[in-house]
Amino acid sequence: MCHRVGRRTSMTGTPPAPRARRRRPTGEVVLGVDTHRDTHVAAVLSLAGAVIGTEVFPATAAGYRELLEWARGLGTVRRAGVEGTGSFGAALSRYLLAQGAEVFDVNRPDRADRRRRGKSDSLDAQNAARAVLSGRARAQAKSGDGPVEIARMYKLAKGSAVKARTQAINQLKAVLVGADPNLREELAVLGNAELFRTCARLADNGKNGEESALQATRITLRLLAQRIGQLMEQIRDLEGRLTRLVERHAPQLLTVVGIGPDTAVTLLITVGDNPERLGSEASFAALCGVSPIERSSGSRQYRRLNRGGDRQANAAPHRIVQTRLRVDPRTQDYYERRSKEGKTRREIVRCLKRYAAREVFHLVRPTQP
Repeated sequence: MCHRVGRRTSMTGTPPAPRARRRRPTGEVVLGVDTHRDTHVAAVLSLAGAVIGTEVFPATAAGYRELLEWARGLGTVRRAGVEGTGSFGAALSRYLLAQGAEVFDVNRPDRADRRRRGKSDSLDAQNAARAVLSGRARAQAKSGDGPVEIARMYKLAKGSAVKARTQAINQLKAVLVGADPNLREELAVLGNAELFRTCARLADNGKNGEESALQATRITLRLLAQRIGQLMEQIRDLEGRLTRLVERHAPQLLTVVGIGPDTAVTLLITVGDNPERLGSEASFAALCGVSPIERSSGSRQYRRLNRGGDRQANAAPHRIVQTRLRVDPRTQDYYERRSKEGKTRREIVRCLKRYAAREVFHLVRPTQP
């Protein structure tokens, strides 16, 4: 039996009206993305807050292109809210920035909101878009594609090497505690540098292939000392690279009292490759966690420590202030004057951190005419 394929007709025998072609929307929409390691969940909202669409995409280069093409098929994408722009969403943020979109870093909703509204990937993506619409998400994402990203990589490798070196040194000295008395007495009088060099040259005194506790101790000390030497070479190399990077891209920081290469690198990483995202020196101080929190009550006027912000960035102003208290006469005079006014050391240090953050901000982000 053969079937004739013809034009579809209605029950009355008359052909149906032609289907209207779907017009591509031209209005502006807002994109929200909940990022994960392997997949990203995207949601597109209208400017009125209505959900237009939700879709899942792989966390790959092709997936990023598909995500943006899908969102642009629903409207004009100028703004996007992305969760985790410093981790799972870093690569997606860089791609969206390169395509001309304005990307905002969105924090996850608080627990009370999640208990009230529920929790799912699609809801998180919609909340990210709503955070941009409401203005709650104001922090622009770091571009992460310039010298600051290079500094972040070097600093990560250096921090790992420093931790491994400390662990190896502690293990070497722990082995010495239970070592043979003659070997321990021979090495106990040496300083750290000479101790590591001597242990790295320890020979294997085993005879006829026999192993002993003393032989195992000497081999362990030699391997640990050689590991320490290799790690110290890596640390020196990375410190040189970081110093050259700061001298090339932010030499003005090294002219400030209390700022060395390591502190300068920490501050540059905090600011990011696009310092224009920080609207004012107050926002930079809040990012560093040095903006005081009001805690006054009645006749007592008091401001407490700010426990928010980037804690690595918070350590940089602390090092600056502690160094200036030792070597900077201007800071020492300020400390004496505030002490006479009844301020405690903690309160004075908090004020100095705030001043240091203001000074650094105007160095890394000069005021545009």
